[in-house]
Amino acid sequence: MSNFQREGSIRKVLPVERNEDLLQETRENDIQKLYKTYKQEYVILAEYKMVQNENVPGVYVIPSKESSLLWFGVVFVRNGHYKDGVFRFNIFLDENFPDSEHPKVIFYSKLFHPVINPETNELNLLKAFPKWCKASQHIWQVVKFIQWIFYDMDKSVEHAVNLEAAEMFKNDTENFQKLAAEIVKESKNRLYDEPPVDDEHYLKFEPYVPDIHDKVRSEMINGQFETKYSKKGLSWVLPGSKKALTRPPTPPVEESEL
Repeated sequence: MSNFQREGSIRKVLPVERNEDLLQETRENDIQKLYKTYKQEYVILAEYKMVQNENVPGVYVIPSKESSLLWFGVVFVRNGHYKDGVFRFNIFLDENFPDSEHPKVIFYSKLFHPVINPETNELNLLKAFPKWCKASQHIWQVVKFIQWIFYDMDKSVEHAVNLEAAEMFKNDTENFQKLAAEIVKESKNRLYDEPPVDDEHYLKFEPYVPDIHDKVRSEMINGQFETKYSKKGLSWVLPGSKKALTRPPTPPVEESEL
């Protein structure tokens, strides 16, 4: 049997300098990704702070514990065709937010409304936010728009995506009101449903329990329940203008305030 002697290696060995260059490049890429993530988290935290400061009546949102790109929301409608309705929705932020298109708003259940897509339950934001500009547009404005569609139906019809709902609202108000009332009833029946996701920040509701809630209710009625928020909402229209979303953006949030 002849002797077999291997010369060299069957593997391609990179020079030490090349290996170090690759490691350095990998480290730099990791640092850039980490910096981008931290920066985005800070921006989203500032956006949430602005939502709290605006205190839009009847609308509540909170970022998911699992992902800050997903926000849970609920709107309580106090007047209009959908009075007493409680409608859940999600706000989805793009992975490149705020350097991206406008957020997406999708309602949990079917909602017969001119500006809500009947197939996807997505709210049409294109008229309000044709092109998302991070310098002048913010999530609080999206939240305000969600509130607005339930109170200014005449204007919302102008940019309808559900043509059947728009047509019925304009020409058959009686039947539209009946259908809206059914939707409101269904929303209240599902108020205490089990959460569809396992997330500690999902907005959950429980029936009124006198032993637990009477004391808090009494404190609120007697003015003993402290709150830092103003009872008066803030306008989203620039004084002297009739165009929506023209009010200057809320001043930047200082890091010390977060």
